[in-house]
Amino acid sequence: MVTTQAQPLALLGAAGSPYTRKMLALLRYRRIPYAIHWGSHRTPPAGFPEPKVKLLPTFYFPKDDGYEAVTDSTPIIRRLEGDHAGRSVLPGDPVTRFLGDLIEDYADEWLTKAMFHFRWAHPADIENAGPMLVFWNSPVIPDEIAGRASAEISKRQIDRLYVVGSNATTAATIEQSYERAIDALDTVIAQQGYVLGTRPSAADFAIYGQLTQLAIIEPTSAAITQKHSRRVRAWLDRVEDLSGLEPETAAWTHRDQLKSMLRPLLSEIGRVYVPFLLANARATMAGLPQFETEIDGRPWAQPTFPYQAKCLGWLRESYGELSHDDRTALDDVLAGTGCERLFGEV
Repeated sequence: MVTTQAQPLALLGAAGSPYTRKMLALLRYRRIPYAIHWGSHRTPPAGFPEPKVKLLPTFYFPKDDGYEAVTDSTPIIRRLEGDHAGRSVLPGDPVTRFLGDLIEDYADEWLTKAMFHFRWAHPADIENAGPMLVFWNSPVIPDEIAGRASAEISKRQIDRLYVVGSNATTAATIEQSYERAIDALDTVIAQQGYVLGTRPSAADFAIYGQLTQLAIIEPTSAAITQKHSRRVRAWLDRVEDLSGLEPETAAWTHRDQLKSMLRPLLSEIGRVYVPFLLANARATMAGLPQFETEIDGRPWAQPTFPYQAKCLGWLRESYGELSHDDRTALDDVLAGTGCERLFGEV
């Protein structure tokens, strides 16, 4: 049900959080008034409840007796679609919408591996990231305190790199996948401006969120981005604020044209993210704490991630809800990309 917003929508976020940046750009595009509280759950804004899971961003949706603290950008986007009319980021065509869902999921769950990897795997990036995370939280922290905090944050994050699958075994796979992703995105943007047409979708904002860090903040991946595509780097500065763009319904590219336009990007998803999802799902079903598989011809090892098993489940559920004709059309788009394996046996 569409509601009238009496006050700006409050949220807690951080400039170094790709999901915060994803949602801020989306709110600007959709012209939804908001009030961002910069910080973390260590110093949450007064007067708001704690979320069940302390992630950024946290949205504070008003209700009769106060606020509801909500995290997870993907369902928040769908909730906002119901609360606010116009300037939708979800295509009406079921096939196009599914493709957008898949690409959004890839950005949120695979590109973020590259984000964490590049932030903490190389000395120049570590030297940059530690202080940035401190001063993003508060620019008035004294240098001596900031130095100690930076060292503590860096150690904690480096020690946790294994959680997202970043290690000596997987480094080459992650880095080469990022290079190909930039090349694929360059191809799509050159043809139509955004992933699904001449207007932005949730998938665009998901990609944008990760690239605000990868292509701008982290020195190593930013240099890779500049080398591979200045078009993509420039695109990010535009997507940051699309409040002036006037979208038209016809601006979504027809499903029949997306097969060729999205082929490079879907092939990259099928090459790296799909085998990860399937291996992770098998490990989750077997109750294994970690798993090993092969991605892009190289060994891959990391702890099992139950949430990403849910992501595969949600994609399969959406696929199952399509009509016979829409599934047939989607199968044709995905055929030969590797993404068709999503719907076979785990």
